Amino acid sequence: MAEEPRYKRILVKLSGEGFCPTGGFGIDPAAQQALVDELVPLVEMGVQVALVVGGGNIIRGRQLAGTPVRRTTADYMGMLATAINALALRDVLESRGVPARVLNAVRMDTVCEPMIISRAVDHLQRGRVVIFAGGTGRPFFTTDSGAALRAREIEAEALVKATKVDGVYDADPETHPDATRYDELSYEQVLAQRLGVMDLTAISLCMEGGVPIIVLRVFERGNLARAVRGEKVGTRIGE
Repeated sequence: MAEEPRYKRILVKLSGEGFCPTGGFGIDPAAQQALVDELVPLVEMGVQVALVVGGGNIIRGRQLAGTPVRRTTADYMGMLATAINALALRDVLESRGVPARVLNAVRMDTVCEPMIISRAVDHLQRGRVVIFAGGTGRPFFTTDSGAALRAREIEAEALVKATKVDGVYDADPETHPDATRYDELSYEQVLAQRLGVMDLTAISLCMEGGVPIIVLRVFERGNLARAVRGEKVGTRIGE
């Protein structure tokens, strides 16, 4: 008999970089399949899974800001990029027999459902994976903040930040080989030390709602499932 999951409803934040090879752009089918390989076991465990996707593999709005493209326009372009990733991920999930729905904070009624929380919760309760696109729907907010907001709105029991790094470090491990990885941190420590795991708005939102954050390496086989079962994986941020 499969071990009972510790978290029954989670929100997973996926960066756009997870959709393509390291340093690349666009959508790589192999990377998508690898992501879905980690998500399917959660659904099989009976976990209600919501996702927030980034769009950095297609466009980074911040890189355009300061050019003739205004910051607000650049941010909306980034939101559109998240919808591209969300639609692709939905189809890959459904090709594997996992029903999924895309809810977009930026209205695109011909391809996505509008972002209505009661509708999202209904989909989750029916066993469908919910993919949130469009961030918060407003400029000047990151998709990390969007993930924290959606986690609060759907009353997720945990927010998992699925990255290419195996946790939170006191320095960038790529440029500081001697950097120390944390197993656990409090919200206050992350805010006080300004650790770059998520923006401060996202951390504050989770702290106010008591939503634990788990930062882990998504492409390490079985990491997501182990985290959902309550095993020690990556870095846990909480009270």
